[in-house]
Amino acid sequence: MTRRRRPTLDDVADAVGVSRATVSNAYNRPDQLSARLRDQVLRVAAELGYAGPDPTARSLATSRTGAIAVLLDTSLSTAFSDPALSLTLDALARVVDPRGHALLLLPGGAHGGPPAERVLGAQADIAVAYSLADGVAALDAVRTRGLPLVVIDQPLVPGAARVGCQDRLGAALAARHLRELGHRRFGIFAAHSHVRPGGGALTAAEAAGAAFRDTRERLAGYLGELDSCEVVLHEAAGLSAESALDGAFALLGAVPRPTAVLCMSDQLALAVLAAARQLGIAVPGEVSVAGFDDSPPASWSSPPLTTVRQDLVAKGRIAGELVLSLLDGGSGAVPTAGSVSAAGSMSAAGSVSAAGSASASAEVPVSLVVRGSTGPA
Repeated sequence: MTRRRRPTLDDVADAVGVSRATVSNAYNRPDQLSARLRDQVLRVAAELGYAGPDPTARSLATSRTGAIAVLLDTSLSTAFSDPALSLTLDALARVVDPRGHALLLLPGGAHGGPPAERVLGAQADIAVAYSLADGVAALDAVRTRGLPLVVIDQPLVPGAARVGCQDRLGAALAARHLRELGHRRFGIFAAHSHVRPGGGALTAAEAAGAAFRDTRERLAGYLGELDSCEVVLHEAAGLSAESALDGAFALLGAVPRPTAVLCMSDQLALAVLAAARQLGIAVPGEVSVAGFDDSPPASWSSPPLTTVRQDLVAKGRIAGELVLSLLDGGSGAVPTAGSVSAAGSMSAAGSVSAAGSASASAEVPVSLVVRGSTGPA
């Protein structure tokens, strides 16, 4: 049985009576053709059964895949259930999608990032590190391949473009709010930081040595406002509300029980609210709870959650602008009006320092959103 030859770009060009370049432009550079001519080329191609240029051949010819490798610190199932991550990546995708770029998600594991071999084998033009631990092998692999790098939150990588938030200030705002309400016995619920496998009680020194920069910064912000207060620390077993539930029970079961719990994410705070409900502990009557992020569930939880707001959408959008700048051969600077300031000063939605360096560093500001989960001690 003779196999039918697949039609080629040259076959379409001959059938339409145009050049090979014209057919190629119909797929790759449609703005170069009139709408009428492009419609004619695509119609004839469909009649011949030509599906378009081979993406593999195109990537070999251009040395571009169109993919952005997103390096995560956790599994995909955990990532998909994290509202803060979802909002940030959605905003990033909205910026890069119109330019034909797609996100390639590389899940992480026990070491705070994806395996190095996964990064080495990923067909991508640029890497985005989303909240990875310090010193992960995945970043060594990025460096080995010579890929441009954009960091969202952490770690700090010399020469890489980065967008983050004011972690220490945000934590300080939450702790100050509760202290002003008269609280003196505090629980601090730390994000899963691989300090204590499976989660558990921590000392301040252990938490300060966590491999994740945001854990260290938020802890410093809390403790800076809690002089002379009684503080108990606990690390969550995971990043989701479900995996943090055991840690929430442990914090609320401490003797004496904290009258306020500061949580390093909204997901951890939701776990504390769930544990309090099961234990019959009134919030905020017997214990106040504060989160960090202001993800959507914070406003519809019961009671609504007092939390530190960071603009997750702006963070993702700025990361997308950094990605496009680097792919276009720029330095990664993002002088977008109303979002960042190229001079490095604070603006309504963030700051960026780009002058005199090979990359940009931007931070979205934070604010405290007071809702029903906090009250007087």
